[in-house]
Amino acid sequence: MEWKNRCYLTQCGKTFIDISYVVPERIISRKGQPGLNLILGVTKETIERNVLEPMRDFWGSSLVGEINSRNIARLFGEKVYCLGAEKITQVSKLRGAKFKYVYCDEIVDYNKEVFELLKSRLSLDYSVCDFTGNPSYPDHYIKKFIDSDVDVYCQSWTIFDNPFLSPRIVDELKREYQGSVYYDRYILGKWQRAEGIIYKSFADNPDLFTTDKIPQLSDITVGIDFGGTKSSHAFVASGHTAGYKEMYALMSERHNAENTTPSQIDKMSCDFVEKVIKKYGFVSHVFWDCEASVLGRGITKAINKQFPSVSVRPCIKPLIKDRIDLECRLIGLNRFFITNDCQTLKEALCNAVWNEEEEDERLDDGTSDIDSLDSWEYSFTERMRNYIY
Repeated sequence: MEWKNRCYLTQCGKTFIDISYVVPERIISRKGQPGLNLILGVTKETIERNVLEPMRDFWGSSLVGEINSRNIARLFGEKVYCLGAEKITQVSKLRGAKFKYVYCDEIVDYNKEVFELLKSRLSLDYSVCDFTGNPSYPDHYIKKFIDSDVDVYCQSWTIFDNPFLSPRIVDELKREYQGSVYYDRYILGKWQRAEGIIYKSFADNPDLFTTDKIPQLSDITVGIDFGGTKSSHAFVASGHTAGYKEMYALMSERHNAENTTPSQIDKMSCDFVEKVIKKYGFVSHVFWDCEASVLGRGITKAINKQFPSVSVRPCIKPLIKDRIDLECRLIGLNRFFITNDCQTLKEALCNAVWNEEEEDERLDDGTSDIDSLDSWEYSFTERMRNYIY
């Protein structure tokens, strides 16, 4: 069994090399031999976006098919299983199978149990696994695996190793992550520990990002985080410009959650939406914490009754690391701005720090305002993909 690891970074050439040579060669050279082919991604959707779609553009749809209802795509005349590896439940889909070829996209984000089972399934003499990903923290299980005595061929590249990137693109990517842990990881290729202030560029000079000059907005969304015994109810309105070029935090509030009733929460939500509409003319969507369905259904009914044109639904919750990654990029590229009506969110951004005990997580011990950060993120997580281009 062989393991081939390429620790690719943003825009380092992963897509071109893998779709044009690595994956096709591995599949074709094992054609007719016993065993299954497998492509793993963080989700099935990321497999399509990161692997199959660019491969289809390069080789054509006759050689690279779509994923069917049985999680199978035909690639170069062979059946290839395509599974997401972010959840423990995916483990059951690997049991009992023997794989001759496995391609893992963004392996650092996989559930560890999926990876452990995968190792036992590569049991044929000609089994091989290619995996790629961005570096994370030094104690990550993938880093320990790479540094162990198993048969791993590892290549580590930086953004500067891609000769086809223009200097403008390189400078822009550097600015995206400047002042954050992601600069060391995604630009320099280091397995770097996250520590200290998360949004350092913002915290160093919040006035640089503060404005009351709001351009025409194509979309205004509200995020609501429900508080508990030790947290607060938080509300944040975000404005989005055409093409999602810029995001504006328009208004934020935070209310003590102690002894509040559902009807009071309904009123807080309606009052906040009304304030945003009065100042900016409209609200298109309201997203509430998807883990609080009872309170969520209550505010949905209340807001729909008072503001029938506003769509109200539960939020989408990507990984916190992915949310922070996007936020740091927007701040680094001067694509995020905040108004003077967002004092609670501004303070939350300035005070947010990494959790020293749990890698790639924000410290949530009551010393900083996580509620405002969560409500802000709920306001835009459904549009995260629109902001990445």
